[in-house]
Amino acid sequence: MISLHTYLLVATGSAIGGFARYVTTASVGRWLGTRFPWGTLAVNVLGATLLGLLIGLLNLSLGGAAFWFLVIGICGSYTTVSSFSLQTLELLRQRRPVAALANTLLSLLLCLLVMAAALRFTSAPGVLS
Repeated sequence: MISLHTYLLVATGSAIGGFARYVTTASVGRWLGTRFPWGTLAVNVLGATLLGLLIGLLNLSLGGAAFWFLVIGICGSYTTVSSFSLQTLELLRQRRPVAALANTLLSLLLCLLVMAAALRFTSAPGVLS
């Protein structure tokens, strides 16, 4: 059974991550424009980097307080596969298949690369080893 303390850790982390996501997406959108979903791409790449660093540096145990707050709360609400999916489908609806493919490939490849780099940087074996 999940305790009230765990719910509060996730809720607090989610509020922080959601706010950080909004600020990042809006800032990147103002800087690079919104014709391509650069803000969402930036959020997902930064989130993957942060998650890799957190796991590697803190050696987070599954279910510990830091895990619930940082990984599930902050990182979980900061990154956004739902926005990525919607924006990619919108690019397809606009008959921009190259942009949709670029968004898909960049999101997947960059997030995998930064996660691997973060785990390597922290000398952590990774969650799959």
